[in-house]
Amino acid sequence: MSKDKNPEAKKKKNREIFGWCMFDFANSSYTTVIISVVYCEIFTRLVVPSEVGSDNPFRMGNTLWAWALAASYLFVVVTGPIFGAITDYSSKKKLFLFLSYIGCVIATFLLYYVEPGMIWMGMILVAFSNFFFASGENFASSFLPFLGSKEDLGKISGYAWGIGYFGGIGSVALATTLGDYTLDNFENLKLVGPYTAIFFLIAAIPTFLFLKEPHLPLGVSHKVNYFKIGKDRVIQTLKDARNFKDLMIYLVSLFFTMAALAIVISFAFIYGSQEIHIEAEHKQAMFIFIQIAAAIGALAFGVIQDSIGAKKTFNLTLVLWLVTCALIYYVHDLTSIANEVLGKNWTVQWVFVFISSLAGMGLGSTQSASRALVGIFSPESKSGEFFGMWGLSGKIAAAAGLFLFGYIQTLVSLRNAFLVVAFFYFLSLIINFFVDEERGVEAANRFQEKT
Repeated sequence: MSKDKNPEAKKKKNREIFGWCMFDFANSSYTTVIISVVYCEIFTRLVVPSEVGSDNPFRMGNTLWAWALAASYLFVVVTGPIFGAITDYSSKKKLFLFLSYIGCVIATFLLYYVEPGMIWMGMILVAFSNFFFASGENFASSFLPFLGSKEDLGKISGYAWGIGYFGGIGSVALATTLGDYTLDNFENLKLVGPYTAIFFLIAAIPTFLFLKEPHLPLGVSHKVNYFKIGKDRVIQTLKDARNFKDLMIYLVSLFFTMAALAIVISFAFIYGSQEIHIEAEHKQAMFIFIQIAAAIGALAFGVIQDSIGAKKTFNLTLVLWLVTCALIYYVHDLTSIANEVLGKNWTVQWVFVFISSLAGMGLGSTQSASRALVGIFSPESKSGEFFGMWGLSGKIAAAAGLFLFGYIQTLVSLRNAFLVVAFFYFLSLIINFFVDEERGVEAANRFQEKT
């Protein structure tokens, strides 16, 4: 942001940043409770009937869960760049953000009516709620370039991701009061939808009170076909891709990172339950460790990013992920070696919980760094389109990653299927070496909108 010494102007800007950060706090209730921790297990274990006698009785539930999310991300792929362009052209970012927020709240609330065996209803509501959530992520992120100078975007993005994880802690604390994941307790468990929806509804109110609509008059009439203009602007952006070479290379790198992240976010607790056999006490500790580590990672790497640059920071997070993947894959061997060398009697479950802290730090830092890197590569007049393309790359990746993972885990063990995660992170790291951060920022700064 400009170095405005006016105390009142600074106060208003800080209030606006707070409002923007609160949306991350609010929507974390959805992604944490529904996608990552609670409803993912309710769906895969209770809504979808288990396969009696199978080496993994929840394999079909895992596959349908992955494919429901993949379908939602494909829908975001179709709509994301067009909606982003429309919000830029019409100055309706806040309206689109509000509609996505209400849509997610309603679809999440309706999960209350999904009973065991109602597979299609569950898949449809999960797909729709996740579509609105993912769309809202894009709309909210497109405000970032207007909240400060490019030098401050890493910290601002880090603040939001960090605050967001505390929203996840609060919402899961509510959800854990619902009891065990059993059919006998299903009447209580299905309250997870309304609990999460109401948390999201209330916690996001400051966003719509304090966040301002960025106005970028482009000299056009109000009587226009926004869908046509949105499509035309996206096509023009793609034609101008040669002017934003580093953004385009980065989006390819990000594709593989987001494919891996989608699998981790959607299956971390499922993997822990089915492969490591963690129990309630391990899940509670794992969740708390992940949330705290993610908040620390988002804040710490946000500061690091502003010191060493966004690209180097992003690469560091990928190295962290590769190490974490290796530790999880060999967690049984690691536990045996640690017990032998240190004379301890640690269980595989608790070692897995400890390693999950590194995954948590990777979650916070990687997502924060990716959003800030897109922000510094984005001209202000095309922020909606570029964050739409950020969403495009990320959601295509999520759809492809989840669909592939859902299929692979029907062929091999869940443990071996997770090797695809490490492979995706490795590809992302290699591709990102070809990004020139300084050149990307320069391209964004010199861009002039054609009227």
